[in-house]
Amino acid sequence: MKKYTLLFLLFASWVTMSSLYPSEPVTAEKIGEKLFFDSILSDDYTVSCASCHIPSFAFADTVAFSNGVRGRKATRNTPSAMNVASRDALFWDGRAATLEEQAIFPIENVNEMNLPIDEAVKRLRSNSIYRTLFYQVYKQLPNAKNIGLAIAAYERTLETFNSPNDRWLNDEPGGLTAQQERGRALFRVKAKCFECHFSPDFTVDDFRNIGLFNGNNYNDSGRYLATHQLADIGKFKVPGLRNVAVTAPYMHDGSMKTLREVIDYYNEPTKIVPDAIGRDTVLKSLHLTEPEKQDLEAFLMALTDDQFLKK
Repeated sequence: MKKYTLLFLLFASWVTMSSLYPSEPVTAEKIGEKLFFDSILSDDYTVSCASCHIPSFAFADTVAFSNGVRGRKATRNTPSAMNVASRDALFWDGRAATLEEQAIFPIENVNEMNLPIDEAVKRLRSNSIYRTLFYQVYKQLPNAKNIGLAIAAYERTLETFNSPNDRWLNDEPGGLTAQQERGRALFRVKAKCFECHFSPDFTVDDFRNIGLFNGNNYNDSGRYLATHQLADIGKFKVPGLRNVAVTAPYMHDGSMKTLREVIDYYNEPTKIVPDAIGRDTVLKSLHLTEPEKQDLEAFLMALTDDQFLKK
């Protein structure tokens, strides 16, 4: 009897797999994509990775703090999950060094998905579809390591290369406008953005204190919570700027709703938090004029992939 039951389960799994992927081989990326959109990894089956990393908003969220399980909220703004394949420090405090490591944190985080990884493994192993998927790719049942491998494999596919700025750099039609070129010049020199936002993804892959910590109403210690080094108090990961036009709100606390607010903040960095502790000394008043602010914002818009700008 057990023999026939096993044969039936295998046949049912094959039928299900055939309907899921009728003409394509099963890959780590496909398993990761399925997991990314599946609420099975949250304790009450209500939240998936995609609940907070929304595809139409460049895999970021639209609120300051994302909604987790059981009415809880995340404690920091959800960064984009796109264009992270080359990153060597992830999360605002850099506590994960690889995408594989990063993938597990939200699952276990009490304010996000709140599911111990051992329980996540049990759930996936009890699911005939996932058992089949994982065995086809990894020759193993789901476990803590290959769950991270699969989600990371999918995240590595989320790279974008088709923005007006990309076309301008490649001397292709449809590149930067005259206004955006002026904004680019400001970005590189007068506005000092380029000091932290460079490389193909516009991030220095480092941590900076931009003046949003005073130990009072701005009290997130940032990188310090991961390293416990006093020099890291108030420092946060420099985010990449690809697709920045659709990833509002901005900053680690989601306190700035528009790109213009961000520009105004950097133009006068001591205005909002005059008592900031440890602010980077490079942050001084920029004395941007109104036309210059508009040009800079236009350039930032040009860092966003066509798939989002054309919506």
